[in-house]
Amino acid sequence: MSGHERERRAPGQVKEVTSLTNPIIKDIRALALKKFRDREHLFMTEGLKLVIDAFEAGWTIRTLLYAKAGRGNDAVERLAARTVAAGGLVLVVSEKVLSAVTRRDNPQMVVGVFEQKTLPLDAVRPADADVWVALDRVRDPGNLGTILRTADAVGAKGVILVGDCTDSFSIETVRATMGSIFAVPIVRASPEAFLAWRRGYAGRMVGTHLEGSVDYRTVDYRKGPTLLMMGNEQQGLPENLASACDTLVRIPQAGRADSLNLAVATGVMLYEIRRHALPLEDRSKA
Repeated sequence: MSGHERERRAPGQVKEVTSLTNPIIKDIRALALKKFRDREHLFMTEGLKLVIDAFEAGWTIRTLLYAKAGRGNDAVERLAARTVAAGGLVLVVSEKVLSAVTRRDNPQMVVGVFEQKTLPLDAVRPADADVWVALDRVRDPGNLGTILRTADAVGAKGVILVGDCTDSFSIETVRATMGSIFAVPIVRASPEAFLAWRRGYAGRMVGTHLEGSVDYRTVDYRKGPTLLMMGNEQQGLPENLASACDTLVRIPQAGRADSLNLAVATGVMLYEIRRHALPLEDRSKA
């Protein structure tokens, strides 16, 4: 049993830790590796606002770390009390410990360790004008985090990770989401499971493809739910996923670049798909 596991079973409490050799700190530092995140089903998030957002969204906290400088800070103290009330462990730590945990020279004052949460594929039942994003083998954590943040911004319902994708709960991905990790449901599926589910999906599946014959701006996205299928950064959509799309679209380009960054292309598509739900503001009445 890990040190973190032993502490988790104890009722909510507060401890002061200054040593990097403390077994709880060693367990939290190990969350930088995917195999430990998967084994413990945990992940880290940094910053007071993001930890509060996670609480508000109903995520389960295991451990709260905050710098000694946070003592006396009303917001931090309230968060610590809330963590203890939830049965979590609160660690008051040195900046050296925070730097080691976050791998940053100037760490945030607060770090939270939360339980991971994903949605099963069979729970995805799009209706009306719902928009979901499916990503095929996305490899870059910055791309995935930015897409989650953009999906949150446009009001998309969630993101489906198809095949061997980068970890949505890595510290790099979580940082790039800027808190949207707590607002956007995430689904993981094999290509086979995804394609089987897609056969029962009643909405439109639109994929971006360099050989797409339709300009993305000419499609009417207002009728029924839309599933946006985006390909891998290097290879684009494979044939089996491209064939499953109702429409393959292209994003025209006027410059010398032959393709867009995956997160940028996804953002362009999402804002076009959600155009009808994001009407122009009449600022003349302001």
